[in-house]
Amino acid sequence: ADHMGLGLRGRTLGLVGFGNIAGEISRLLAPHQMHLLAADPYGDRAVAEQLDVELVPLEGLLEAADFVVICCALTPKTRHLISTAELQRMKASAFLINVARGPIVDQVALTAALVDGSIAGAALDVFEEEPIPPDEPLLRLDNVILSPHALAWTDESFRMMGESAFRGILEASRGRAPDYVVNTEVLDTERFRRRLAACARRRSEGE
Repeated sequence: ADHMGLGLRGRTLGLVGFGNIAGEISRLLAPHQMHLLAADPYGDRAVAEQLDVELVPLEGLLEAADFVVICCALTPKTRHLISTAELQRMKASAFLINVARGPIVDQVALTAALVDGSIAGAALDVFEEEPIPPDEPLLRLDNVILSPHALAWTDESFRMMGESAFRGILEASRGRAPDYVVNTEVLDTERFRRRLAACARRRSEGE
């Protein structure tokens, strides 16, 4: 019984952030008939509808989810987005999974929640301090799975990152905004549009 796992069918998974990674997670989980929630003020509603994901406020997601997956970008607004108050909203049977950036989760608060049973467990690929110190309290807990920020370390991942960066440079040189821009607010600024136009002009003059 101590090694009994949890099935996914019928359970609720909450995605904190709804970008490309969250979208891919949603596609991978589609066969498991889970209820998928996402909290993201900038989430694309059309994409969410296509993937059968319900966009909800963060508070509601935390209260409903059996699994909470952190997959948003680290910004000043998302630093310690998940702290004591947010962890207390989660079910005692819920699990927190962080595949984004360590500082999005208050690690001290998470450790306390894991120790006192506020949540059932956690799986972390990222930490507030990396590499994780040998005296980190998380290392002594039985209800945590840890990996050293290495989930994306595959030959395919590194090749695709290079290709994506190269495509972004090509798009910018043609006067078009590249894909996967994190600070999307720059896309509507006059300065950014002028820079794209200048790139396109230089390219056309060189052809």
